[in-house]
Amino acid sequence: MAATVSVAATARLHLGFLDMNGGLGRKFGGLGLSLDAPATRLTLARAEENSVEGPESARGAQLLARAQAALAPGAAHALTIHEAIPAHSGFGSGTQLALAIAAALRRLEDLPHDSAADAALMSRGARSGLGAGLFVTGGVVVDGGRGPGTLTPPVIARSAFPEAWRVLLICDPTCVGLHGADEREAFVALPPSSAAESGELCRLVLMQALPALAERDLAAFGAAVARIQEIVGDYFAPKQGGRRFTSAKVEAAVGRLTRDGATGGGQTSWGPTGFAFVESEATAQAIVARIEAQARAEGLAISIHKGLNSGAKIDAVYAEIA
Repeated sequence: MAATVSVAATARLHLGFLDMNGGLGRKFGGLGLSLDAPATRLTLARAEENSVEGPESARGAQLLARAQAALAPGAAHALTIHEAIPAHSGFGSGTQLALAIAAALRRLEDLPHDSAADAALMSRGARSGLGAGLFVTGGVVVDGGRGPGTLTPPVIARSAFPEAWRVLLICDPTCVGLHGADEREAFVALPPSSAAESGELCRLVLMQALPALAERDLAAFGAAVARIQEIVGDYFAPKQGGRRFTSAKVEAAVGRLTRDGATGGGQTSWGPTGFAFVESEATAQAIVARIEAQARAEGLAISIHKGLNSGAKIDAVYAEIA
């Protein structure tokens, strides 16, 4: 049995829901991408009593207790969170923390890994299976939405993200995306989308975004994501101040990125983080050099990222037997 287990799980971009109509008996569905950073990194070990240290420790303590009750009743553990994905920024921080804790506990207690079951156990994936799917595989995944008997929305397609491409992120630290009760209220209040909109979204994913990834066609991929973001952004605009973006400053900055040569601009989840794609590190560096001063003057943070084509890293350390 392992003495300690360390888990590293990285952020994801939620590129858009596929079906807010639900007329076929399933709802939501989505397209998502794993990033190389930011990340949640933690270590779990057996202990005489529970203890949690590090960023997001209050949330971590609640998640640990929930996982223990189901997977290791009566056991106690020491959880150290070394680094945490920023909360409420559109990166799926809560899901990655929950899955990382559950995965560490499973490995520590010699239980089989099951991220889909853990997502349901930890009350994650109410609307999206992207976090659970990307935790396992990385890359770009599509989830099939939630049906009447769904526990965790299933991954129905997965593709590698091209190694050469880069993702530009723009974040407004003064804004926070919808979450918790406000997010739940928003989904209740918004009416179903039209069947035509859902049909277009699904067609964009199946017949443009995924084939473009397979053929390394950035222009086609970016065009698909941009159109997905337009449709989804307009749908959620009533809960975002009438805009497609939570932050007006991020919306303007993403517009500058796309005018300067990037493609596929949009907002991940409820934001406030925006994104766009470019074909290479050199192009990313050149664009950032041109817009960074203005972005910083506006209080925005801009960074360059790779896609991550592997899932969470789970490492166990075994005690020596005397």
